[in-house]
Amino acid sequence: MDRQRLPPAEILDLLPQQRPFRFVDEILEVDEHRIVGRYRFREDEWFYAGHFPGRPITPGVILLEAMCQVGVVALGIYLFALERPADEGRAFTTLFVDAESEFMRSVLPGETVTIRGERVFWRRNKLRARIGMFAADGTLVAQTTASGLGVRNE
Repeated sequence: MDRQRLPPAEILDLLPQQRPFRFVDEILEVDEHRIVGRYRFREDEWFYAGHFPGRPITPGVILLEAMCQVGVVALGIYLFALERPADEGRAFTTLFVDAESEFMRSVLPGETVTIRGERVFWRRNKLRARIGMFAADGTLVAQTTASGLGVRNE
């Protein structure tokens, strides 16, 4: 078994989501149990035009997507690489399964958030993680417990 510890930059390269639907700028830390990533919500993001005109805020579904991209997809890529040959990882995509989320405050255009994920379990290509999103001052913005499942690309 080829156990490969992927560096953060390579995990980012393997993320299937791309702009304008990638909400991860960098992976700061990762190991078998946790991950930390960061994203800045740019003022020109496509969703701000309609949510809400004159007073834009980041939609909750986008906050959930950002948390899952770091805490489920990116962490799943790392864990997958520990168990299988690195080139096999591109044959799988992580699909969202479920989440239970809570939102504490709005995220405004221009804000940078830090996303911290912690593995709850990883087995049979399924990852469940507790994920928190924090503002620059450390305030908890949102949290979720979410799952994803790695499925073979057809």
